[in-house]
Amino acid sequence: MSKCVCVLAEFRAENFRRVTFEVASEGRRIADVLGAEVCAIVVGHGVAEKAPELGRYGVDKVYVADDPALENYLPETHVPVIADMIKKCDPALVLLSASVDGKDIGARLSARLEEGLVQDCTEIVVENGKVKARKPIYAGKCLAWNEWADGAMPLISCRPNVMSCLPPSEEKKAVVEKVDVSIPIPRSSVTGLELDTSGRVGLSGAEIIVSGGRGMKEAQNFALIEELAKLLGAAVGASRAAVDSGWRPHADQVGQTGKVVNPNLYIAVGISGAIQHLAGMGSSKFIVAVNKDADAPIFSKADYGIVEDLFNFIPVFTEEVRKLKSTCS
Repeated sequence: MSKCVCVLAEFRAENFRRVTFEVASEGRRIADVLGAEVCAIVVGHGVAEKAPELGRYGVDKVYVADDPALENYLPETHVPVIADMIKKCDPALVLLSASVDGKDIGARLSARLEEGLVQDCTEIVVENGKVKARKPIYAGKCLAWNEWADGAMPLISCRPNVMSCLPPSEEKKAVVEKVDVSIPIPRSSVTGLELDTSGRVGLSGAEIIVSGGRGMKEAQNFALIEELAKLLGAAVGASRAAVDSGWRPHADQVGQTGKVVNPNLYIAVGISGAIQHLAGMGSSKFIVAVNKDADAPIFSKADYGIVEDLFNFIPVFTEEVRKLKSTCS
């Protein structure tokens, strides 16, 4: 197959986001099966110098649109530019991240290009030359396989922290080609960005998350899991019950009406495990649950379960983690 596998990169704060490397790695695996190259589309400002590093994750060629007008994501500017670049590439399929921006871009591209989109996929395979993508549906209770008609160009957004990154090759660099694009004049503008400077690990890309639920009893008790999270280099999350009680901000909420996360390790503390919460963290690689109710639904999903009062267990567990870290340092 001569057509390339096209990857849409996400560039923020002068660096590519980790999910870009995950999507590029998945693109490389698919391209190897199809006998194709991997091309990437990078849109932003100050991206040209960073573009070659995508080659470390299997990208052969990078098409770059670098302009001050593209520094901050705006649907009115970015989507038309990306769509035009995709048309020039004429790829076999397009992969992007199912991040907040990625989901928005994917939906708009699907309408503009008149191609079928499958969002938030957790697995992609090639069978007899046809691309198939799997995604969770019904709050994660079912998994649906999707495929495209002959002649269609699949658009697929990949759930962050699910597709594994290839070991980076330090020697390989992608070929970079700057593309002249026509940038529409937007009707809106970004006047400023409020960045989190607290140093806390963000939920979306965290490899370890410690979440608290109704069992924490009050906001002050979240200090217990904040201490544990700091030792583990983890993000702090919360169930909807904890957020609705005013103990944590909505930005910390994990679940169907919050963030969907996919860490390597998810520690659920005092969380019963309602289906809405499981929909947001059920695809975590390893799940540890701490709850004094042995019949809590969370245990049916957990890889490791501790039936114990969290106020007895967490301080002891935190101290053991501290000792282990001190001996390893």
